[in-house]
Amino acid sequence: MNYLIYISTATHSLNDDELKEILLKSQENNLRDGLTGMLLYGEETFVQLLEGDADVLNRTYGRIKNDKRHKHLSKLDEGSNDQRLFPDWSMRYKILSSHDMPAIKGYVDSSGTKEWDKREHHPVLAFLKSFAEINDL
Repeated sequence: MNYLIYISTATHSLNDDELKEILLKSQENNLRDGLTGMLLYGEETFVQLLEGDADVLNRTYGRIKNDKRHKHLSKLDEGSNDQRLFPDWSMRYKILSSHDMPAIKGYVDSSGTKEWDKREHHPVLAFLKSFAEINDL
């Protein structure tokens, strides 16, 4: 099972209706394309994990690159796992505040981020797994 993790900045602060629209469209597309994953949004930043077929992930990432709601898009990690981390989530979603972050395993203040060992998964993968566990998602 392949996965891809990216981070981006929203071009503007999104309201509840815009966020709901993103979630519903993501769920629809992901069900159609056989993708699962998690989308976090907070302080005008998106972090998303997508998992599925490599070709579908690449096409989806291409659509995200062209989405005018994103800027400063950066792929954090991609790779494969033995199985899906979020098999039942066509797209789980959570809005985060800055107060939520330090309690999550794997959280690193971006001002002190160091290069990670490329033989291991990106720290954001541990962060997302921990976040899901803490929030009983």
